[in-house]
Amino acid sequence: MRPRGTRQVQVGRFGAWLARPLASFHLVVTIATLLTVLGLVMVLSASSVESYADGGSAYSLFVQQMMYAMVGAVLFYLALRIPFRRLRQLSFPVFAVSVLLLVLVLIPGVGSTVNGARRWIDLGLFSIQPSELVKVTFVVWGAHLLISRRAAGRAANDPGGLKNLLVPLVPAGLLVCLLIVLQPNLSTTIALGIVLLALLWFGGLPVRLFVAILASGAIAALALALSAGYRSDRMRAFFNPADDPQGINYQARQAMYSLADGGLWGRGLGQSRAKWSYLPNSHNDFIFAIIGEELGFLGCALVLGLFALFVYAGLRIAARSVDPFLRLLTATATTWITGQALINIGYVVGLLPVTGLQLPLVSAGGSSLALTLFMFGIIANAARHEPEAVAALHAGQDGRVSRLLRLPKPEVYHPVRARAAAADRDRGPARRPARGEPRDEPARARPRANSRGTDTLRATRAWEPSYSVTHARERGRNR
Repeated sequence: MRPRGTRQVQVGRFGAWLARPLASFHLVVTIATLLTVLGLVMVLSASSVESYADGGSAYSLFVQQMMYAMVGAVLFYLALRIPFRRLRQLSFPVFAVSVLLLVLVLIPGVGSTVNGARRWIDLGLFSIQPSELVKVTFVVWGAHLLISRRAAGRAANDPGGLKNLLVPLVPAGLLVCLLIVLQPNLSTTIALGIVLLALLWFGGLPVRLFVAILASGAIAALALALSAGYRSDRMRAFFNPADDPQGINYQARQAMYSLADGGLWGRGLGQSRAKWSYLPNSHNDFIFAIIGEELGFLGCALVLGLFALFVYAGLRIAARSVDPFLRLLTATATTWITGQALINIGYVVGLLPVTGLQLPLVSAGGSSLALTLFMFGIIANAARHEPEAVAALHAGQDGRVSRLLRLPKPEVYHPVRARAAAADRDRGPARRPARGEPRDEPARARPRANSRGTDTLRATRAWEPSYSVTHARERGRNR
């Protein structure tokens, strides 16, 4: 038996590691890497039989997934380097382009139809799924919109109440959901609903109104689930699991058999029997069942543990950020990715109806993998903007990863300047006064010193006395 003192020392070392300035950044990078590598290995194992039967090569789907993983790695690196000020400026134009792509994919001849759904745009060498792109752009633009409205309202002493919170965010979200339903694609519609609800919740929507919107969304999702033939079959299969074992319940039952066959330790990597055409979509929607069969309960626990650690890291970054945009963006992205993972695992183990949502970073799917890695890169970039991380990086305490990637130093957040910039964006370009019209005094982004000679900008930065660059340098010399 291991001595209790040894266990306490290990816990203490882990707590000391978490107290480091860049611990959140390293957590996000490690989780993204482990989930991506695990996904590539399991896609190779689950798709080898089907790939060989279709094209004579067991590696065709794996090679395609590997290419998208490389694209996602590039996007991850770009997300680490992009300034959040620039990201906010591009949020609405990119969101508008993604909505335009949702319209184009519905046009015959532009969008490709697969299994009765028109969801992809074929560009020759590769294809893109606009519904995956719009999830990322909606998260970024929604967070930018709510924070800008709040800052502009405070600067003008007119917060605007619920109107600034709901309009135009909710109409834009409903428009996107409608375009995705027309594909049809209920699973991605549910993911967009999670994003919208997370934005409203973390944006400060009153609880009563949030519950009313949540109930309305649940009723709308249930109505959509019962409207189409294949979706109503899935609902009927969920509530009657013993009916039609060779028809509508076949896929769900085979997934349960795979999980039971794996046991505690699993049958071994590559030794799945369900992938031999017994479990449809084993490399995509039901890859968690193959993980359970080949790696056993321990493999499933590893996946759940990584997502639980991601929840901790994401909410930790949101809680420690001083920029309200980063708080809202990180919390919403964490909720969306985790919610999608829980829905996928839930319907594989039989707790939820089958929806078709993929397991983030693990299931096969090029657009989903690349864009999810981009969002992980944004979250990792937000981790580098934590106050302690900013102070440490500006003091020259760069970690090995930052030095290897040559990442730029994060910008210091100035609340007064951010509010002034938001007020300027809300007012729009200044109008030139006519002849004889009195001229207004120009607005000053940086306030003057008060009567005591203290800069009010410094007074508003609550974290600066504890986590200034000078303090970090002194602390480094003391070590």
